[in-house]
Amino acid sequence: MKRSSGEIVREYGPFPGVENVGGVAYDGERVWFAAGHALKAFDPADGQASLVIDIAAKAGTAFDGRHLFQLTDGLIRKIDPATGRVLATIPAPEGGMDSGLAWAEGTLWLGKYQDRKIHQIDPETGSILRTIESNRFVTGVTWMDGELWHATWERDESDLRRVDPQTGDVLETVEMPPGVSVSGLDSDGHGRFFCGGGRSGKVRAVRRRSKPA
Repeated sequence: MKRSSGEIVREYGPFPGVENVGGVAYDGERVWFAAGHALKAFDPADGQASLVIDIAAKAGTAFDGRHLFQLTDGLIRKIDPATGRVLATIPAPEGGMDSGLAWAEGTLWLGKYQDRKIHQIDPETGSILRTIESNRFVTGVTWMDGELWHATWERDESDLRRVDPQTGDVLETVEMPPGVSVSGLDSDGHGRFFCGGGRSGKVRAVRRRSKPA
């Protein structure tokens, strides 16, 4: 298994009025993050806040190329990012303790925190298509270059894991610096992760750094 360390290349925030960062999603221009009472966005080039959608946003956030998906209190809401209008609502499976959310292969991928699972689910019905097991608490979930990644957060320690989407086997780990926890997770598709910082109120840009032999 490949191992590396996470290098924090930039920190965004803490943001005014934000006590906790949940899910994170990148739409190609802006980074969206779940701020509890709202879904907020900023430009990763300059860190300037740009958009706010007034909707409960506590857990995972995803972007399918056109729409945002926000996971809160056992429900997933499909949102038009231009207007903030909720277009559809589906139940999250096995309601409760939901964490990360990602879009890939025309489906949603949902993290279950204490259950240590990732469900691939139908975005129309919320029905489970596949389940992957983890051996640590699962937070953020993302796909990058056709690879499934998820974050872990347990005993104030976090890492990022690339896993086999069929078996859940861990193929690669990226260890976060001591004291840095990861809630939400997404990537820019070019090797850079955007990591929600939980109670720090920050979002961090992270790259992999190979460990010395």
